[in-house]
Amino acid sequence: MKLRDLALLVALQALVVGAVMFFQHSPGYMDADYYTLMGERLAQGDASEPFLWNYLDNPSGVPHPAFAYWQPLPAVVAAWGYRALPHGGFAAARLFFLLLALLVPPLTALLAWHLTHRRDLAWMSGALAVFSGFYLRYLAVPETFTPLLVLGALFFLLVGWPERWRLDDWLHPLRLGSKAMARGLGGWLPLALGVVAGALHLARTEGVLWLLAAWGGLWLAGRRRLTPYAQVLLGYAVLMLPWMGRNLAAFGAPFAPGGWRALWLTNYNDLFAYPADRLTFAHWWASGLKNIFGARLHAAGTNLLSAVAVEGEVIWLPFAVVGGWRLRRERRVVIGAAMWLALWGVMSAVFPFAGERGGFFHAATPLQPLIWALAPLGLAVAVRRLASWRGWHASQAFRVLGWGLVAVTAALTFAVTYREVVGGDFTAPVWDKEARAYARFDAGLAGLGVPSDALILVNNPPGFTWVTHRPTLAIPEGGAAEAAAVARRYGARYMLLEANQPRPLRHAYCHPTTIPAPWRFLGMADRYTPVFVLEDKP
Repeated sequence: MKLRDLALLVALQALVVGAVMFFQHSPGYMDADYYTLMGERLAQGDASEPFLWNYLDNPSGVPHPAFAYWQPLPAVVAAWGYRALPHGGFAAARLFFLLLALLVPPLTALLAWHLTHRRDLAWMSGALAVFSGFYLRYLAVPETFTPLLVLGALFFLLVGWPERWRLDDWLHPLRLGSKAMARGLGGWLPLALGVVAGALHLARTEGVLWLLAAWGGLWLAGRRRLTPYAQVLLGYAVLMLPWMGRNLAAFGAPFAPGGWRALWLTNYNDLFAYPADRLTFAHWWASGLKNIFGARLHAAGTNLLSAVAVEGEVIWLPFAVVGGWRLRRERRVVIGAAMWLALWGVMSAVFPFAGERGGFFHAATPLQPLIWALAPLGLAVAVRRLASWRGWHASQAFRVLGWGLVAVTAALTFAVTYREVVGGDFTAPVWDKEARAYARFDAGLAGLGVPSDALILVNNPPGFTWVTHRPTLAIPEGGAAEAAAVARRYGARYMLLEANQPRPLRHAYCHPTTIPAPWRFLGMADRYTPVFVLEDKP
């Protein structure tokens, strides 16, 4: 690979991602809402949440210490953008996500080059990273996907050199630096690998597994001295120790408390249970072995389907497997396969409800550059075998079939992205549907006389607060009584019901005047969205 090749991939990625960004004027969904809003607040020096989106850590009130459930890295990246462009709005939040997105194809191509030493395969891998299927629509929004793709590519680039810990092989294809410089930098590679593992943990709670993966890379390379393991741990600690110190100050524990109760969910909606102290081992065990094992088997199957549709983009998964088998003794492949199995197991057996609702999709993202790097190699192996049977010219057949499949991948990527981002109206992209609705609700609440600083129970607190600047609470799982208990505990008087509401409140949504006391129907925020007021003041 040459610098020119990498620059062309950056330019192509800029065109593709830029076209998608043109139709995205808001974060689009709850996770990105959260990181966008928290990035803005971090840039202002405020690490608190003006909302509660779950009750897992038994919060005392609003504002609430941030990141009691999710990790902070995407919000930190968004904060960099707000600091760089203080008045840039949502464009500022996604500035550095765009810059990181531009790195994904060249890093993937570089990884493929080091696995195969073939420029054509590296180019094809980079093209797959550009036409990235389900990932494309998320690349330029504040979320974990883009940081995880970049960090995953860096991890697998670094973990491949534990035998010599030199950069000679990495710098030479790019014609950068001298061998003396490469040897000097090489001594810092274990530390850099630890920093990447720490950043992966700052992005996702299960990211601690990447520290184990880094040590596994050393072990597979035959490194038995303690020094490189300590260097990896030091690099990891450089990022994680300050964060653990912050958690100790905010929550009294080195790790955020919200995630532990997620171990005892019996269905996904338990994530919004109130009070959350009922989520215990006894509660989990009382759901019965049939439900416990059934949920985990269902999650395991769903996560496998996610691997086929998302990670393998359907047509490329068999070739990625073939490519991995061809390089089965390569450390990167061994570590990648072990991490895939570990993440699949954790997101199926330990956190099945979060796993099948997108947790595995998120968690496996760092593996995606390796999959893209292996898939063209697997195709080349398959075409060579097929050519020997059919009497084809192998290299010509590979070019035709390979780039033909890339074209099919590009078409599928654009079709999926168009449906999920643009929809049927260029002037009102479906991606921004939620933000437009919240703006309407804000106007409706003002018309009903709801004060702008009044706490309101809503479906998506981060998104609602980002659009309206109103403090919010999550509607808990349950009915009117549970919602009233939350309102009384935290000093709220109003509840807004959207179409996506807890099942026990469905009748109140369809027939607002029938909601039981202590709630009373106040009026409509828009044609389909009722607002209720708590009659006994909390």
